[in-house]
Amino acid sequence: MSEPHVKGALRLGTRRSRLAMAQSGHVAEAVRRVTGRPVELVEITTYGDTSREHLAQIGGTGVFVTALREALLRGEVDFAVHSLKDLPTAQPDDLALAAVPVREDARDVLIARDGLRFTELPEGARVGTGSPRRMAQLNAYARCHGMSIETVPIRGNVDTRIGYVHGGELDAVVLAAAGLNRIGRIDEVTDFLPVDTVLPAPGQGALAIECAADNVALVASLAELDDPYTRGAVTAERSLLAALEAGCSAPVGALADLLADGQIVKEMRLRGVVGTTDGSTLVQLSTTGPVPETYDQAMALGRELAAEMLAKGAAGLMGERAH
Repeated sequence: MSEPHVKGALRLGTRRSRLAMAQSGHVAEAVRRVTGRPVELVEITTYGDTSREHLAQIGGTGVFVTALREALLRGEVDFAVHSLKDLPTAQPDDLALAAVPVREDARDVLIARDGLRFTELPEGARVGTGSPRRMAQLNAYARCHGMSIETVPIRGNVDTRIGYVHGGELDAVVLAAAGLNRIGRIDEVTDFLPVDTVLPAPGQGALAIECAADNVALVASLAELDDPYTRGAVTAERSLLAALEAGCSAPVGALADLLADGQIVKEMRLRGVVGTTDGSTLVQLSTTGPVPETYDQAMALGRELAAEMLAKGAAGLMGERAH
């Protein structure tokens, strides 16, 4: 549904990283199609881009988002694209989460030296990741299967992280499949980690398109890019995260997927995990319910699983809880 004539360009606020620019470029093209208007990218530097501290130390939640949201509220950009896993779980009243497009591959992947798969890593292999969630699950898997690995905290963009492997400083790094797909580097993956081994971050692989809530016409146009199944899934995952009162730097994994009987989608399954970063203790549970038809139903699924996880001791595994 295009508008009958071309108006002025829409300004899309994006982080400057190669991945963010690639994501925003894809969204810009889709927005051009549904609005009939040109879209220009406006690059914005966020605190998460400039800080050299580890994400867990600077608070994870919102460090890549705040500057984009401030630019939206000041009217400097018309809409913004975020990696949904970076969004704080509380949505500001003056901003609308106008669209959650179809999700990319939610899995984590390994890029290792010599083409190694995760289970082929040598004794004492050094595996880099900036994520306490990944550390917890990789270390738990290694403990269970008699592997000896050392997880090493790293930061930096995709090039920097893969460079640690090529330079011999690390044996492997763990990254998100979605990001590598979006920048055309999925061929470098040596192993796709099954979600049974490492549950992704809540919302991983999904994008969020946000604009001012009072821009009703733009909210309606952007909503054409929304995928209801993806939105239902990530809403359930983020509801779990919020009910655990955990920020996005906490060692929490979650994935909602649809269970089909033949061609008919019957139910949504939500899996959640929380653990200590050394992998010594994990609480991992799942629940299944009808495919959510409303926001409230998706939220309820997440809260239900969070309550079960808290009853099993999840709260004690997350360090400081976000408030």
